[in-house]
Amino acid sequence: MTKPVVAIVGRPNVGKSTIFNRIVGERVAIVEDMPGVTRDRLYSHGEWLDRDFNVIDTGGIELADEPLLNQMREQAELAIEEADVIVFIVNGREGITSADQEVAKILFRSKKPVVLGVNKVDNPDMHDLLYEFYSLGIGNPYPISGSHGLGLGDLLDEVLKHFPEKADDDYDPDTIRISLIGRPNVGKSSLVNAMLGEDRVIVSNIPGTTRDAIDTSFTRDDQDYVLIDTAGMRKRGKVYESTEKYSVLRSLKAIERSNVVLVVINAEEGIIEQDKKIAGYAHEAGRAIIIVVNKWDAIERDDKTMQRFEQKIRDEFLFLSYAPILFTSAKTKQRLQHVLPTVKRVSQNHNLRVPTNVLNDLIMDAVAMNPTPTDKGKRLRINYVTQVAVEPPAFVFFVNEPELLHFSYERFLENRLRATFEFEGTPIKIIARKKND
Repeated sequence: MTKPVVAIVGRPNVGKSTIFNRIVGERVAIVEDMPGVTRDRLYSHGEWLDRDFNVIDTGGIELADEPLLNQMREQAELAIEEADVIVFIVNGREGITSADQEVAKILFRSKKPVVLGVNKVDNPDMHDLLYEFYSLGIGNPYPISGSHGLGLGDLLDEVLKHFPEKADDDYDPDTIRISLIGRPNVGKSSLVNAMLGEDRVIVSNIPGTTRDAIDTSFTRDDQDYVLIDTAGMRKRGKVYESTEKYSVLRSLKAIERSNVVLVVINAEEGIIEQDKKIAGYAHEAGRAIIIVVNKWDAIERDDKTMQRFEQKIRDEFLFLSYAPILFTSAKTKQRLQHVLPTVKRVSQNHNLRVPTNVLNDLIMDAVAMNPTPTDKGKRLRINYVTQVAVEPPAFVFFVNEPELLHFSYERFLENRLRATFEFEGTPIKIIARKKND
């Protein structure tokens, strides 16, 4: 299910990034007391009252004729377009400015629900500052303090009231949803067309041609699929068109809706840092993953080329050691016949459930082979293991002291699970929980 999107907007230097960090619970955005320090949107996840949502931190909206300010305004307008709810932040200590009034006009045009947060109201004695902001016509102003975390609960309560009702896509549960992600111009649209055997999405050599996520339903060998083609994701600072930055959010939303993610790499360009960041989105979301090296026909090869490229991928994508690698060409249709069978296989692995008795026998054998670690005289004791979820498979280990389950031993247990059961293509979650005596 796609999470609701909340966009935090306002002119520069009203505290948007501080509030963003408070909502997502970590220091993601750069916070500095200088106007315009947030150069482009940042995306993260928030949670309030058991509702998950995505949060966008925007650069300030400013109508002065300066390139940087124009760019921030465009980014904020795009974020507004994508948001389900907009949080409009103003500075209570400075009162209404002409820039605030311009922002309010843009928000009126958006026709989206808007919640007004008056920031830097650090104590109840300052609540008289609120009355002025009723004149913006946005509705009730909520007093908040980003630096102290005050008032955010009431603000988020109001935000949640405007979320769309929980609803999933109108696809059968057995339908496998596939998203293709990657930098612009790696051949995602061409791969979609080649897999379908027809031109269903726009194909161009110009990076960023695909602006939106496009769903295409089809059936192959009695299995229903949905292909979600996304706009390419490109590194910040290397983008000259704000719609390409905007496409990152579209790609994240496509990942959320997917069962299986195809991480597409351009064989001609090789692996760059941004490829790893893009793949990291899918890994963190817990999706089944296949690495697809496209344009394999366009490079000179010998009998060791594929082996060297695969090793390079394994070295660079250490966190995707479980992901199968396919070398393809959308242009010549080379090895495309392997894509959907691999998708179906990793989707089944993504949903695999292991019987509890079999699981505990395996772990006890693993412990007998490689005893649990000790720390300061205390040894980790695994009492019981159970699988609590699929997509991805998640296992809870009931132990005497969760902090004794070190990363290296957790990796050993994961490797034992993978060696015994068919988990190719899917991440695995291992959760240590203290056993109640």
